[in-house]
Amino acid sequence: MTLPAAAPLTEAGRLQRLASPLAAGALAALGTVALHVRDPHVSGSWGFCPTALVGFSCPFCGSLRAVNDLTHLDLGAAASSNLLFVVAAPVVVALWLRRLVACWRGGAAAAPLEVPRALWITFAVVLAAFTVARNLPVGAWLAP
Repeated sequence: MTLPAAAPLTEAGRLQRLASPLAAGALAALGTVALHVRDPHVSGSWGFCPTALVGFSCPFCGSLRAVNDLTHLDLGAAASSNLLFVVAAPVVVALWLRRLVACWRGGAAAAPLEVPRALWITFAVVLAAFTVARNLPVGAWLAP
């Protein structure tokens, strides 16, 4: 795979490289503010999840409530809503910051991060195990 030519190390080139991660950060911030303002703990405030309507807790169930709880600095309630999300959020933020710094610096550092296949497989196994565990009676404490 050939990477596109890097933008020059000028201010305009730097802004061009930073546009994508800054837009993603702004979108995440906007969603976070919306979840802080409109409480997802109120049934139906953000609609209804199709998996929850059939009594199944997917790995993302409780994530909206977890974001709301984190904006209120209630880590315990956030972990109770979706433990996997609370554990993954700092990793996602760290990867986003890494990308932001790489785009700022430019050059080879701005190349996309190569994620090893073993890491993708591990992520899929953890996600599947979390989903199964939270839907078993013994893992009910993991369900939202």
